[in-house]
Amino acid sequence: MPSNAEPGIHALRRAIARWQTWWVRLFILSVLIMPAVPLPRVWAVLCMVVPLLLFLVRPPARRPEPVVLCAPVRGRWVAFNSPGSRVPSHRVRAHGQRYAVDVLREDAGAPGTRGRTLLGRSPEDYPSFGTPVVAMAAGTVVHVSDHLRDHRARDAWPGLIWMLTLEGFFRLLGGAPAILGNRVIIRHDDSTFSAYAHLRRSSATVRAGDRVAAGQTLGQVGNTGNSSEPHLHVQLMDRPRPESAAGLPMQWSGVEVDPERLSLRWATGYARPSAVPGFPANGQYFDAPGPA
Repeated sequence: MPSNAEPGIHALRRAIARWQTWWVRLFILSVLIMPAVPLPRVWAVLCMVVPLLLFLVRPPARRPEPVVLCAPVRGRWVAFNSPGSRVPSHRVRAHGQRYAVDVLREDAGAPGTRGRTLLGRSPEDYPSFGTPVVAMAAGTVVHVSDHLRDHRARDAWPGLIWMLTLEGFFRLLGGAPAILGNRVIIRHDDSTFSAYAHLRRSSATVRAGDRVAAGQTLGQVGNTGNSSEPHLHVQLMDRPRPESAAGLPMQWSGVEVDPERLSLRWATGYARPSAVPGFPANGQYFDAPGPA
């Protein structure tokens, strides 16, 4: 169980990390205006370097035993960007994503290669879109946001390049809301917090303050925030705000991993030593108990 009491240096790191979005904004602003400000070179450099260094500060991380939860989806899914293959799973520790995982339903109609059209496919064309998302454990809803529109998939080269460059830059400036998109965050009875991201617009079935049971529907899979195609991003954290939260490892009870089948599209080879044992790895199919 996480504790809110931390040594001074850890508390300071968490306080600095809480403002990481503002540090990157200040860094960009400094880069733009410092050349035109008549300051000694050393001061101009410090005005740019200090915000960048503060932006790189992350909350104190630790690796307790994984918290056992139920899966956030039902039926057959594929895992990717998974802590079952490597940690940090998304190659970043920011926004509580150290042990986050993405899951989707395999799209049999997906093209083998990326297209070159300007517009990607509609989110409604994907089997994951609109699928129910359920709470991994009982708790109290502390945050709900579902007003962002579902954008088209970034399944063609122009869209992917846009996502990795200008769109990615603006999402970085927007912070966790722009990256996670529509989301629900729940405080569980053991003082951990789960976040369910990229949800479908206007699909949330709960509101802040609601008490939810494990397995209760929270919303639907969508394509909002930093998402290339409809999928669910889910993570466990030690704080409610992703900016100041450290990610926590989790395990899903009752999940059956298919050892005979692997999605080549999402598989990334062998698991790294940092991987969470027993968690579905990249490209693995898993079946979560309950109706599909």
